[in-house]
Amino acid sequence: MVDSVVATRTQDCLLIELNRPASFNAFTIDMHEALLNALNGIADDSGIRCVILTGAGKAFCAGQDLVEAADPNGPIKSLGDHLDRRYNRLIRALRAVPVPVIAAVNGVAAGAGASLALACDIVVAARSARFVMAFSKLGLVPDSGATWLLPRLLGPHRARAMILLGESVDAKTASEWGLVWALFDDADLRKGAMELARRLATMPASGLSLSKRALDSSSTNSLDEQLDVERDLQTIAGQAPEYQEALAAFLGKREPQSVSLQVKS
Repeated sequence: MVDSVVATRTQDCLLIELNRPASFNAFTIDMHEALLNALNGIADDSGIRCVILTGAGKAFCAGQDLVEAADPNGPIKSLGDHLDRRYNRLIRALRAVPVPVIAAVNGVAAGAGASLALACDIVVAARSARFVMAFSKLGLVPDSGATWLLPRLLGPHRARAMILLGESVDAKTASEWGLVWALFDDADLRKGAMELARRLATMPASGLSLSKRALDSSSTNSLDEQLDVERDLQTIAGQAPEYQEALAAFLGKREPQSVSLQVKS
């Protein structure tokens, strides 16, 4: 049996590939569990400094496998229960990854597949990529964090139009709207994502991890509360060996040496 998720380590970067290309990498329960296991294992490996998430073949991820969902004898009896047990756990695990996660969107990202990409820290895309909130055409509610992510990324009106109309948004438009950090020619997507990952991997991991925590807390905090969060996290950052090495390198006019450090939540 072919693995539905393939994780490949290249030095300090981990490439996670959704691997059901014949089904446009649509989610099955097996793929959920495999991806969740890959994400949960990252925190235990201090050698991983960055993660790239992409899809095999011509698509990033087409969302839920509707063949599995439509099977009356299959394991999905309630869509709400399926969300709670699979997608919600997956998005929470993705957001909890302590190192930067890059989504390299290589084709269509539809439904929960689009939500998955947009839940990553940085999104890059092939010029042929498309983002589709496909839920409305099925009579469903956007899930996997889409109703939380899109208003914050696009503003309320573009988010509502994208969700309610269910129209495809091409990569160029997604970039202009701020959903995508960088566009690459299709053949250069993985190379471009890996170059970005290697840049992140050379930066102080402690600061990046703490910055992710600060950004996550900002969505629900007042300014006063967030100032306190920044103070507390900066205290931790200032005590980290990576900051001490970066400061010494700056004062010594040299390149900093890599320091392996995990930041505990």
